[in-house]
Amino acid sequence: MKVFEPAAERSTAANLARTCGQTIVFWIVFVGVAPWLIQRIEREVGVPTFTFTGQELVALAIGLVGATFNLWSGVMLAVIGRGTPFPTQTARELVISGPYRFLRNPMAFGGLAVGFAVGVHHGSWGTLAYAIAGGAIWHVFARPMEERDLAGRFGADYDHYRAHVRCWIPRLAPYRRR
Repeated sequence: MKVFEPAAERSTAANLARTCGQTIVFWIVFVGVAPWLIQRIEREVGVPTFTFTGQELVALAIGLVGATFNLWSGVMLAVIGRGTPFPTQTARELVISGPYRFLRNPMAFGGLAVGFAVGVHHGSWGTLAYAIAGGAIWHVFARPMEERDLAGRFGADYDHYRAHVRCWIPRLAPYRRR
């Protein structure tokens, strides 16, 4: 079985429903349960939390930006890409619309930002480390596999896009297809 497999041909509504389900499961596991376990362990071993003025506002701002990127990316993959964020149901078309005009993987950026916001909200050093580790793991292991798949399926179009849109630092001006 290949890790990345284009989604079967289905309706936009079906792709959106699958994307919604995948997003809910991802958020429950990686943004809910995992941080909860980390914070429970922190309490058990006596790791102090941190606080600062405006902490809730900072967490809210980071979380809203991250959630927006994450959800907007999923919608673009379902509607424009005719697939889902899940690797075995990946987009059938190259998506360079919406947030993809600014970042190569806004979904990873958004998910990590939401995880980071949870850490800030709870003052949890472990949750912040978890979010950073998640980004490092995605960058080192998942990103190269995904980019090989995209280059193989979309060729010169993806190569041009990849050369002009960074992975983690957003463009100021949106990328436009050549």
